[in-house]
Amino acid sequence: MTKASILALSVAFALMIGCSKSSDTTVTPDGTSSATTVSGTYNDLWIPPTITGTTFNLTLAKTTKQMRTGSVTNTYSYNSTGFWGPTLIMNKGDFVKMNVTNNLPEATTTHWHGFHIPAIMDGGPHQMIDAGTTWTPSFEIRNNAGTYWYHPHLHEKTKEQLTYGTGGLIIIKDPVESALALPRTYGEDDIPLILTSRSYGTSNAFDLSARAYGDYQLTNGTSNAQISLPKQFVRLRILNAEIERGYNLGFSDNRTFYVITNDGGLLDAPVPVTRVKMMVGERVEILVNLGADAVGSSLDLKAYNSGQAFGFPGGESNSSGDFGSLLNNKDFPVLHINVKAATASAITALPAKLTTNTYWTNTDVTNSRTITITGGQGATAFSFDNNLYGDTKINQTVKLNAVEKWTITNNNIFGHSFHIHDIQFKIISRSSGTVGTHESGWKDTVYVPVGESVSVIAKFDDFASSTNAFMYHCHFSNHEDGGMMGQFLVTQ
Repeated sequence: MTKASILALSVAFALMIGCSKSSDTTVTPDGTSSATTVSGTYNDLWIPPTITGTTFNLTLAKTTKQMRTGSVTNTYSYNSTGFWGPTLIMNKGDFVKMNVTNNLPEATTTHWHGFHIPAIMDGGPHQMIDAGTTWTPSFEIRNNAGTYWYHPHLHEKTKEQLTYGTGGLIIIKDPVESALALPRTYGEDDIPLILTSRSYGTSNAFDLSARAYGDYQLTNGTSNAQISLPKQFVRLRILNAEIERGYNLGFSDNRTFYVITNDGGLLDAPVPVTRVKMMVGERVEILVNLGADAVGSSLDLKAYNSGQAFGFPGGESNSSGDFGSLLNNKDFPVLHINVKAATASAITALPAKLTTNTYWTNTDVTNSRTITITGGQGATAFSFDNNLYGDTKINQTVKLNAVEKWTITNNNIFGHSFHIHDIQFKIISRSSGTVGTHESGWKDTVYVPVGESVSVIAKFDDFASSTNAFMYHCHFSNHEDGGMMGQFLVTQ
């Protein structure tokens, strides 16, 4: 069945996903197994360990993790964490060295998603790390404080390596963010949440078939995840690390929460919302006030994915097949939150002002270009401008210091998550209407729904090369592997 025919099926129902009682065992950084506590019908959320400093050592290898009852699941992870890797904490202005050792039996790459760095350090498809070797890029941290991530980017292998658990978060700090009264005690009131899903085959092996969506939701690699959070403002750093699924996030009591960052850092002020959509590769940081909740009470952070517009990834009505999932077109929990006593240094007030961003506008634009999403009909792969990715094909050439407006047009049958390497951009228009305030900050990834054009503006400064290209691509890793990716040079 083609994607077009699947999407044409009517929306049938929306069911809550139940939680089953299970234990969860992870491989700790020292290589030992550690069973998390089972409380009721939930598993305690695994919090990735952190690495700080200016030298970061990452070793990617085969590992295992007890993902569900029965056999352990074969996984990949950095530093033997079992699934995902450690959170890297960096400071803006620092010059860092990355030592990435590949102990897999195959090549990989490690891309620093959202970073403004030279193309040869970017970790795209050309910066391959062969089996048994170490890659040692080094660069200055020029990005604003925010939540970024690292993940594989080897052409035609990204989906498989990501499925196994290759990836992790990066937190950048800077003086502007540090001066604010915000929750920032990692693992206590400042919580990383990596959202994804997986399906399983024989002996709990990950399903590596062509299916676009997993059947079972995972948060930080934990199924049916729960956490106890203090009775105060808490900060959730959320990454959509799916293969393809989108999330329409909100709380089970429909409470208002506040978006404080987009992909590239702080918004000017907190934006109140009751729902926020996140597509693959996007990050938001939110503040939620638990101050009025009773100690011992609970609520859920949920994906309200039922009844979405045509083309929403994961909105298909079918539960099987390449575009089917047990989670499709349903509302389901991603984190169960138990409220506990406030901490001694509780944040109890919302900052009125976060920062002052200066964005590029149409009057600054020195060049404009349009990129059209094509293909996707029947057996034809999705592409840009009817061009599939080629290792030596340069699709765009940008002048150093140009301020460019890129318009991404999607007259297609499916929404896509569009990512540009190297830069942070400002979304200036959507053909369907006004750009949402919740996405008004710096972005490196943007959702382009069916039938919509989105225009963004960015400055391509600091780094130029006549030989080393940056990438732009759909961040659905199955689309990316299929060739929905282009290359651009920034030249003098």
